[in-house]
Amino acid sequence: MHERFSTWMSKLSSYLFLVIVTIGILAITYGTANLSSKAEEVTGINHPQILGSNSVSLINVSLWDKQTEPYLGTRDIKVYRSPACGCCGAWVEHLRQQGFNIQADIKTDDIEAIKQKYNLPQELASCHTAIIDGYVMEGHIPADDIKSFLQQKPQVLGLTVPGMPIGTPGMEMGDKKQPFTVMAFDKTGKVTSFKEYKSY
Repeated sequence: MHERFSTWMSKLSSYLFLVIVTIGILAITYGTANLSSKAEEVTGINHPQILGSNSVSLINVSLWDKQTEPYLGTRDIKVYRSPACGCCGAWVEHLRQQGFNIQADIKTDDIEAIKQKYNLPQELASCHTAIIDGYVMEGHIPADDIKSFLQQKPQVLGLTVPGMPIGTPGMEMGDKKQPFTVMAFDKTGKVTSFKEYKSY
């Protein structure tokens, strides 16, 4: 009987040992998985996809959306444009978003007469002409450049971006952006570079 009891106790001990080992393995597995989950939650903000998304949103801030030039000067501007020109309206909206007051938005079929009135050379012409504080602003000039120019008040007639560069307001063509130069011009026709945009 003593031998039977010893055998039974031996089997019971083996069984209990297996149960304890199994429980231990399960506890370790669960604990590791739980820690991994928490670590991923804590470090999730550094996940490449999240960083990539944030980076793209910062990089894609457009030249036409951002404001970098502090300005306390004149904001009233008068715009002359063709009623058939859609990109002119997009540029006018750009000025509004940048804090300018569109004092008059005049649509005219004789836009060339306006350009001649303000002594704008034909080779410097674009699709719309604006007047602010006595200066001529021709074409797709970024609002920040207008602000910077008006704070300097140089002895010239104004600024111009000749033509209609691809990538400017109303002239978007996907990701394509054509380099352009904002130029200052005087009454003698002399032209100087005010600011260049090779990539934007």
